[in-house]
Amino acid sequence: MTKENLEHIIFAITALIVVTVISFIIRKFLSSMIERNSKLIGSNATRYVFLKNSITFILYTITVFWILHKIPYFNTLGSALFASAGILAAIVGFASQKAFSNIIGGIFILIFKPFRVGDVIEVSNNRKGYVEEITLRHCVIRDYENQRVIIPNSIISEETIINSSIEDEKIRKHIVISISYDSDIDLAKKIMREHIESHPLFIDNRNKEQIKANEPKTIIRLVNLGDFSVDLKAYVWTENSDNAFVLTCDVMESVKKDFDKKGIEIPFPYRTIVMKEKKENNKTIVKDED
Repeated sequence: MTKENLEHIIFAITALIVVTVISFIIRKFLSSMIERNSKLIGSNATRYVFLKNSITFILYTITVFWILHKIPYFNTLGSALFASAGILAAIVGFASQKAFSNIIGGIFILIFKPFRVGDVIEVSNNRKGYVEEITLRHCVIRDYENQRVIIPNSIISEETIINSSIEDEKIRKHIVISISYDSDIDLAKKIMREHIESHPLFIDNRNKEQIKANEPKTIIRLVNLGDFSVDLKAYVWTENSDNAFVLTCDVMESVKKDFDKKGIEIPFPYRTIVMKEKKENNKTIVKDED
């Protein structure tokens, strides 16, 4: 090994070590800044998280091209390869199109912001959770079982997304409770309204005109006359998706207990079975007489 080759190897190793250290320092700095100033940064946290996750790729790409440019051997080798690498380039291009699709998808997410880091979103197959990271390749969603769902950017860009956090986090939750036909509808509505409006997570979302007109805080409507039940739907406002789930569970439990005390039946389907006795067929036999 010549002295010149040794110098080139040392140069390449040193450059890679330096870029690794710089990348580590920048990622640590951005992580610390995002954690300390999460409230102040707000929606811009998405940009910082995306930059943090992209910085390693960007720095290593720049460093590799710089090393190839600085070392004469790689320049000569590169020229020879490019002169006869048409087929190889086509193969590499075809193999990397998914990777480029993910990168473009990540950039589009950053620009158009259909969701941000920290938003609660729902994608296909009822996958719902918090957006934890947006990288050049994929998005990481932490679901309500604390599992990480990793979706490539090219796929999530084509999904229909329900975003529960964008613009306004308030949720209007629909709570449907069924009662029997012989139950008192007005009493059932009163009980539901009392339990909903006394819940600590309930929000009075009426405007000034509605308050002045003395409209109810909670609207409850009879929405269906079913085969064996009368369905009452309450339109309930609360702070966010998580609160909506807790409020619904609490209200359904407390309303059920109160219905039991006050004689309001929550019906269930009945099945009537008719048992028929098996009857023997009476046959008349006629004999011919000679």
